[in-house]
Amino acid sequence: QLQLVESGGGLVQPGGSLRLSCAASGFTLDYYAIGWFRQAPGKERERVSCISSSGGSTNYADSVNGRFTISRNSAKNTVYLQMSSLKPEDTGVYYCAAVRSIIGGCRRPETDFRSWGQGTQVTVSS
Repeated sequence: QLQLVESGGGLVQPGGSLRLSCAASGFTLDYYAIGWFRQAPGKERERVSCISSSGGSTNYADSVNGRFTISRNSAKNTVYLQMSSLKPEDTGVYYCAAVRSIIGGCRRPETDFRSWGQGTQVTVSS
């Protein structure tokens, strides 16, 4: 069974940092692009960032570009989202999901992503 588990969320003050982890079990992430998504209360889920299966290509939503960094560690079968300069509007439940793809995975629509984790809550508040 393909499963992703997010962790690392919490309560942080504006301007602070958090690192989220997305760990895989039951399969290797090496052939999957991984996306990070978030959903704020009362809002639709949005894609925050994505990293290709090779790690050579990344993209970010405009709202987080320059503040968030996505990376992957094949040895640990884990993808990370380093979040810095956090703002209250970054508050939400953060999810990771996978799409099997050697090339162009991050150009796939959200509906192609599978193995959604349970999410981890991020709250940015003073």
